Amino acid sequence: MIIGSVSENKEIENRISITPELAKKYITNGFDILIEIGFGSHLGISDNEFIKEGCKIEKRNDILKKSEIILQLNLPDDSSLEHLKENNILIGNFNSKENFEKIDKLKAKKTSVFSLELLPRITRAQSMDILSSQANLAGYKAVVDSFAEFKRAIPMMMTAAGTISAAKVLIVGAGVAGLQAIATAKRMGAIVFATDVRMASKEQVESLGGKFLIVEGSENLETEGGYAKETSEEFKKKQEELLAETLKKTDVVICTALIPGKKAPKIINEKMIDDMRPGSIIYDLAASQGGNAAYTKVDEVVQKNGVTILGEKNILNKLPVSASNLYAKNLFNFVLNLYDKESNKIKINMEDEIINKTLVK
Repeated sequence: MIIGSVSENKEIENRISITPELAKKYITNGFDILIEIGFGSHLGISDNEFIKEGCKIEKRNDILKKSEIILQLNLPDDSSLEHLKENNILIGNFNSKENFEKIDKLKAKKTSVFSLELLPRITRAQSMDILSSQANLAGYKAVVDSFAEFKRAIPMMMTAAGTISAAKVLIVGAGVAGLQAIATAKRMGAIVFATDVRMASKEQVESLGGKFLIVEGSENLETEGGYAKETSEEFKKKQEELLAETLKKTDVVICTALIPGKKAPKIINEKMIDDMRPGSIIYDLAASQGGNAAYTKVDEVVQKNGVTILGEKNILNKLPVSASNLYAKNLFNFVLNLYDKESNKIKINMEDEIINKTLVK
């Protein structure tokens, strides 16, 4: 059984789908691994490190023609798709709801496409959860980058010359990224507040040392899968009033609120930003889906009345080694769930919720 992976478009993606450590585990489980020439060189991982673990280094098109399973982050480009063998399996994070036309072309080649952003939030799938593993790093990095941009000290400091007050940080959205942002900001000495439409988040926020801002009606705004629901106009108004007052006293805001498959909710409006203190920072992790804050622009630094607004399309490109390690482990666990070692075959068992939900139909 041959597993292959080819280089991503480096202009948009620095992560890789197989690391030397995970290549060794695949080979131990009976797979052959094919890696494109120079696959990890941009991360300081030489071809020799892959060869040492038992991988074969080949040209891109040869890998696509030979591999029964292809592991990627993004969908291969059109020229690469032409070289894929039929009846193979493609696994990655393919934003399937937007890339359905390209995925339909793959189906015509009898390719089984598994898109892991569709993974169900069940206990058995936690080790395969790419959204959680990558969001953890995104929340951490957003805080680090925001604090680097902030022109004042973060923790409270008592000196002979006087006392420096601790920075006040607001986390909008207390999912995986938001909780990691809270933990990171607290470790660096900030006073942290958080808001979320899901009341279940309150206990998690407080366990990390944050103060949860409660909006009346929050208890009914969580889906069965644990995601946030879209909110009513009445709720939005109440949330707006609470946020408006909080933001006037906030130094750094980390926006993480997303609704799967939909445009990001606009939570921080123009008036709120106009009333913020000059020198404040907003880091919008929802930028690629439209942003939680007004004025957010993807991959641009926006200045409005002294407030700096940051939003990157792929913040994980700033932590590609750590992100690749976690992503590769997620994929490895997913492949093992498909693989029957005794018969040395992949079994697409549609009664398995993990397989059923992630197979793009």
